[in-house]
Amino acid sequence: MSAFAVYRLPYGTFATMVQQTDGEPAELSSCAELNGKHGFVMAPFEVTDSHPILLLRPDEVERIDLWNVECGMRNENNLVADSSLQSNLLPHSTLHAPREYSIDFANFHAQLELGTFRKIVLSRCAEEELDEPVSPMELFYRACDLYPRMFISLVSTEKGGCWLTATPEILLEGKGTDWRTIALAGTVRLEGEQLSGEGETVNWSTKNIQEQRYVATYIAECLEQFTSNFSEEGPSSVRAANLVHLRSDFTFTLPSNDHLGDLLQALYPTPAVCGLPKREAFHFITHNEHTPRLYYSGFQGWLGGDETHLYVSLRCMKVEDRCCYLYAGGGLLKDSTLEQEWQETEAKLETMRRCIAIRKM
Repeated sequence: MSAFAVYRLPYGTFATMVQQTDGEPAELSSCAELNGKHGFVMAPFEVTDSHPILLLRPDEVERIDLWNVECGMRNENNLVADSSLQSNLLPHSTLHAPREYSIDFANFHAQLELGTFRKIVLSRCAEEELDEPVSPMELFYRACDLYPRMFISLVSTEKGGCWLTATPEILLEGKGTDWRTIALAGTVRLEGEQLSGEGETVNWSTKNIQEQRYVATYIAECLEQFTSNFSEEGPSSVRAANLVHLRSDFTFTLPSNDHLGDLLQALYPTPAVCGLPKREAFHFITHNEHTPRLYYSGFQGWLGGDETHLYVSLRCMKVEDRCCYLYAGGGLLKDSTLEQEWQETEAKLETMRRCIAIRKM
């Protein structure tokens, strides 16, 4: 099939299919090259020759009414899994971090203790083997069904592969002169009666509050380079699947849309997926994490035209015939502990694992 992307906005009742019918998506080496462009964008965490920024030309755009798709209409408040499907997955929910992750944590945390970074994000990849292949479009419909609050996408290109994403984090969204972005950080897992609410009863630790404040301050500093008219609201608790995060909302105006690529270049990657100082943390991550992030913790979505919807690629997995590669990460501060951070990544991986293990109604 030709290169395509299908996505659904949060709380949407329809999805949008974007296809490039001939040739391969444009390959860009920096966000600045997105100035004046439009189409579906898929950007990696680190831009390389093998993993460039991809821009799909919208040769064909189709609306898919999700109410006509036979899904079970499950949601975050009623998550179910079939034991027969669960048994097809490799064991994953271990109580203690394995050696590879432990080594990375010790390496990253040592730099925090030395004062090299105020914050740095450590990620990992989990491999899930399946007895039988699962249709990527079926996985997309399951994700739409499970996670109404999130941006859901499925992107397939020859260069980048096939990726499913369910993310709560807006990178840049708007139209005309009116725009917004968010600072999303801090994570608490909802359990028991909390799953019936929106996370309003969560008590936030100093570590989570500090982590989110780092991200918000960074975004404010970036926006000051492009506009003097912006405001911040929050932070407040916001639910994403079985997790809740702290979020601040930034609204701002831009005199022109001609330089959205430059704004993306400044914003991305945010401390929510990288660290502070940004340049030094990015260099350390790309040289020291065991598993390259590829398109995880990059960004994706529709750019240009009447409006823009770009999201950070969190809670995602690369889909192959009999295997899915799931990615998750967490922000480390000086007082972070190994087991705490490992369990946070386990909780985040559940978002994609449920798409694999869900019972077809």
